[in-house]
Amino acid sequence: MTDTFRPAPPDGPTLAHLPPGWSARRPGAGDAPALHALLTSHEAAVTGAPSTHRSAVDALLAPGADARRHVLAVDAGGRVRAWASAYDRAAGRVVAQVLVDPDLDDATADTVAAAAFAWVDDAARAIARARGLEVTQADSGAFQDDARQQRWLAAAGYRQARSWLQMTRPTGPEDAGADAPPPARVRVRRVRRGEDGMPDGADLMAVHLVLEESFTDHFNYHPEPFDDLVSRLRADPGHRWDHWWLAESVDADRPSRPVGALVATVSPGHDGAPDGTYVAYLGVLRSARGRGAARALLDAAVADAARRGRGHVSLEVDADSPTGADRLYESLGFRTALTTQSWHRDVRMAGVAG
Repeated sequence: MTDTFRPAPPDGPTLAHLPPGWSARRPGAGDAPALHALLTSHEAAVTGAPSTHRSAVDALLAPGADARRHVLAVDAGGRVRAWASAYDRAAGRVVAQVLVDPDLDDATADTVAAAAFAWVDDAARAIARARGLEVTQADSGAFQDDARQQRWLAAAGYRQARSWLQMTRPTGPEDAGADAPPPARVRVRRVRRGEDGMPDGADLMAVHLVLEESFTDHFNYHPEPFDDLVSRLRADPGHRWDHWWLAESVDADRPSRPVGALVATVSPGHDGAPDGTYVAYLGVLRSARGRGAARALLDAAVADAARRGRGHVSLEVDADSPTGADRLYESLGFRTALTTQSWHRDVRMAGVAG
């Protein structure tokens, strides 16, 4: 196993140039309700249907989430009006989030957003410095219909790099048997677990190896050590060990070997709706593509969701996927619910030329 990298937390927020009377501070667990409200109001303003569950916010603020840095902007009345975060996602890649209260007037919101993106730059440089890097990529995003967020990203020096289709498929009792026999040369199974309920280490390493090799030719691939992948996925409040699957080859002339992997999580339902299943990762080795492994893995996840009484299975796919994955998903009943965008900026250490 490789060593897990965890940078030291910053000494304190450096959010500057806020409106008069405003202040900045780090969030604590007690801020979770206000931050969830900020996040859902942002989503509702843009998409009309907030989707983030409170448990996701709690996980971001939990003790031990030390790969993440956060800062809040608080108005003169003590109300949290903006939230910025920087997540050390991988060597050379920092995932950045800036949320500003949609109820703020444009002039105030623009000032707060500019301060928040400047803080993200500082946080990204601190992460890069801890890793011994001279430059790192800040990876942020926006909904396709969020012109305000896109304007702030452009003003902060980001460029739109990619679009992502957020796809979903409803499930019902009729799907409980949807995992039809896989192709003749492919076998799908869950990751093995011991008597203590913990997963088999060799199977987990097989999932990691398959995913790493599967995504090397995908957009914005950054290698991720085994320990980092497992730790990050386990921190998701929807994580379940029985939502990890492997697809294996069963060629008669050679030993079976892992050729595909799928990792899913539980997506909590909203307003009394049933929970869903979210496909966080689906990868197939390039040498095994075209044999039906991806379809077989998805069939297994859909059938599993139906048996658990879940209302849908959802996933994200690159709108320009080199493998044409979106066409596979459409053939299995997935439809695009909304589109998001990735925006990137190279953040350099002081004195490093662009």
